[in-house]
Amino acid sequence: MPPALGDYKGPLGLLAGLGYLPVQVAQAAAHRKQGVYVLRLKGFVEPALSEFPGEIIGLGEVGGMIKAFRAAGCQTVCFAGKVSRPDFSSLKPDLKGMSLLPKVISAARKGDDALLRVIVEAFEAEGFDVIGADTASGKLIASEGLISGPVPEDEQMSDLRKAARIASEVGRLDIGQGAIVCDGLVLCVEAQEGTDAMLRRCSELDERLRGSVQNRRGVLVKRPKPIQERRIDLPTIGLATIERVAEAGLAGIGIEAGGALLVDRQAVMERASDLGIFIFGFPREWA
Repeated sequence: MPPALGDYKGPLGLLAGLGYLPVQVAQAAAHRKQGVYVLRLKGFVEPALSEFPGEIIGLGEVGGMIKAFRAAGCQTVCFAGKVSRPDFSSLKPDLKGMSLLPKVISAARKGDDALLRVIVEAFEAEGFDVIGADTASGKLIASEGLISGPVPEDEQMSDLRKAARIASEVGRLDIGQGAIVCDGLVLCVEAQEGTDAMLRRCSELDERLRGSVQNRRGVLVKRPKPIQERRIDLPTIGLATIERVAEAGLAGIGIEAGGALLVDRQAVMERASDLGIFIFGFPREWA
């Protein structure tokens, strides 16, 4: 087990993609006086990260990443932010990246989790401690029970349980992390398109199958894949998720307690409450 955050002498090394999650991780490191050095991935540069020390680097420049983190004195590394699966033929890897490429391509054929494990193992082999965004931020992880909004009704709890089972099975097959269920009917499951696209698909369904703004029904569930490397790519709920859920007419969101992140937590809770949408943390045993 890696040491506690307070035991590390150098700044946090943050390999960052798009979104508010890496921003929160960087802010947390700065707030606790650990400091942070941010490598922003070319093509996925989050503008809000420009205030922190670091540089922009190509996705295939693994050797460059390792060299930069070492030069900055980083002992811990965290991966956070949205990055699309690359077109491997268009990558421009450095020597270290080139040596990993066959293993990366082979793992990619097996699924996202296998691919992420290769990345984690590559940094661990170089002596870095890889930690999750939940550990690096300390405030994002979802708790169990009602987090925000109205208490779910019995029918909604039933939908939550079914959606949790569906999401677990979809995750076991390394397909995705989410599912939408309304009145016991499975409306959508998440694959490579991501949560926002899945919710847009749901909002295009007939309102007789899903809810509406006037009569909210159905739930979105997000949970980690059972096989998942939990230090990377935990399910996240942010303001955009709340807005998409509202547009789809859903009544609430279920997330696995201890296995999902609430990005910009206070704002998310307030917006969900304003819209009458519940957020509920269910136990990991729901499967």
